[in-house]
Amino acid sequence: MEALEENIGYKFTNEKLLKKALTHTSYAYENGIESNEKLEYLGDSILEFISSEYLYNNYKNLKEGEMTKVRATVVCEKSLYKVAKKHNFSDFLYLGKSERLSGGEDRPAILADSVEAVIAAMYLDGGIEVAKKFIIDNLKDEIEIASKNVGQKDYKTVLQEKLQGHGDVLIKYTILKEMGPDHDKTFEAQVECNNKRLAIGVGKSKKQAEMEAARKALENLK
Repeated sequence: MEALEENIGYKFTNEKLLKKALTHTSYAYENGIESNEKLEYLGDSILEFISSEYLYNNYKNLKEGEMTKVRATVVCEKSLYKVAKKHNFSDFLYLGKSERLSGGEDRPAILADSVEAVIAAMYLDGGIEVAKKFIIDNLKDEIEIASKNVGQKDYKTVLQEKLQGHGDVLIKYTILKEMGPDHDKTFEAQVECNNKRLAIGVGKSKKQAEMEAARKALENLK
């Protein structure tokens, strides 16, 4: 655990809290102990509060709705998964045998949940300032990026507006393929207008693949 404490920049007084934060339900069930689910619940609330406070104090130019959008973009599985990978959380998770065999230590949902649980453990062990430092240190760059993009329309919206400029049309997105293992899938999507294929896009989620298809369609329409 010392290696993880070094990674996250905090030394726990109560090491048991850190272990509990890294204990997945599969391991807890096999060993008759408590999982990290309740810590995850608390960590989620702390994360929402600290990120909201940070946005309020540092982004005076953003409106309430824009702050909500930035927070939703940053306080999400994708961002927390990145934090977990950055600090090598995979090496310290307590997983049940079947979960570990199926690659659970690299599953985005499990890693993201463990980050929320560790945030709660840090708060309970050292107070709100400890948790706040960890959250801001790890998410301030993501917040900055999201704040710059918050006013921009996404590619799907822009494509829809462009295609419907001369009347109603039927725009349809279809997932053509799913590739790779469950914990690391890649998707291929196509976008059609009135049953005519405009473009194909690839992404790490269905939404991302559809967005990439829309972006390519916009390029093709120029």
